[in-house]
Amino acid sequence: MNKIVLRVICLLCAIMALASFSVFNNINKNTAPFPVNLKLPAGFSATIIADSLGSLRHLVVTDHGDVYVKLNSIKKGNGIYFLSDTNHDGRLDKKMSFAKYPGTGIKIKGQYLYSTSNTAVYRYKLNDKQEVIDPDKPELIVQGLVDKKRDNSKSIALDDQGNLYVTVGSYSDACRQTGSGQGIPGCPLLDSVGGIWKFKANKLNQSYGNGVHYAKGIKNAIGIDWNTSTKTLFSTQHGRGSFDDKFPQYYTAKQSADLPAETLYELHQDADAGWPFIYYDQIQKKKMLAPEYGGDGKITVEDKYLDPIAAFPAHLAPNDLLFYTGNMFPERYKNGAFLAFHSQSSQKIGYLVAFVPFKNGKPSGDWEIFADNFTGQNLAKPTGPLQYRPTGLAQGPDGALYVADDLKGAIFKITYSGK
Repeated sequence: MNKIVLRVICLLCAIMALASFSVFNNINKNTAPFPVNLKLPAGFSATIIADSLGSLRHLVVTDHGDVYVKLNSIKKGNGIYFLSDTNHDGRLDKKMSFAKYPGTGIKIKGQYLYSTSNTAVYRYKLNDKQEVIDPDKPELIVQGLVDKKRDNSKSIALDDQGNLYVTVGSYSDACRQTGSGQGIPGCPLLDSVGGIWKFKANKLNQSYGNGVHYAKGIKNAIGIDWNTSTKTLFSTQHGRGSFDDKFPQYYTAKQSADLPAETLYELHQDADAGWPFIYYDQIQKKKMLAPEYGGDGKITVEDKYLDPIAAFPAHLAPNDLLFYTGNMFPERYKNGAFLAFHSQSSQKIGYLVAFVPFKNGKPSGDWEIFADNFTGQNLAKPTGPLQYRPTGLAQGPDGALYVADDLKGAIFKITYSGK
């Protein structure tokens, strides 16, 4: 009798585990990947390997080709999908969902999956197939990060010394005093937002007081990656918004649309990129004093703050950053940076994946459009709704590039054949 009771209990436990780690087969009736009409360099092609998943954010691909992807809002009670290609036809035909929170950041390091909500960082132990062992019992690594709804995504990177880097965006666009165009002296918000914090990757229940304020003056660094070639941290920045609303004597509406640059930084301990006191003008190629702090569109700032290593048109919204280390793509892509742009500029370009070539750890040429036409529209003369918007980037074990979308919940796989 005791053996029967024990077996029943074990069976019930297994059923409960499956219920929490929700399993759904056949994501889409079309079980094969299908080509998509992206504009890509010669020799590259793209397929959609999963769709209709919801508002996707960042993603990571396991050594076995399975995919973990975060959702910006929970779907059927969960905020992470684990996707598998069970029949090896190139389509992610099986999905499991877990994690009762939405968010952005997700990475695999060692035997753990790291994932963020908008206030915390969790980790899940993985088995030898990089599958989450207990989806209902994540370890809480960091808690209490600021979330005031605006620019609240928490992105993460991990280095090889056991450190975890977490971005905290600013809910204030220019650190202005309420009802005024004047900046708050010293911008006290920088104590908890507008930067990147470093924590121990294997220590539980950390908060701001346990971390190191690694870099500041970065308004919203959704794209972040550890460069294994240079052994340094890199991040993008979403630039600030309006200039002409409070300072029409210095800036026209067009200048507000054209400025400031979206930027890419190489970071070291105590780096300061200068937000909100300065901005980078990609047209003049200079760091400019912000009008809230005495600027007029002409006053430059020379050496006090970090220079970007690359600058892009305003308002493109860099939502992810990936340094390519694979062997599938041509050699010129090795150790270069891919960026997912989630919006468009005043020049009506955007919703694309860009590439910055690197050599010896530094940019070796201008940025270029790598993958375009996610929207399926001429942005200058759109004729219908946007189809897709890139939000996340990941590299597969074969060297393919994966791109997540937040409109239809699609995942693209970009490969190179040389033909």
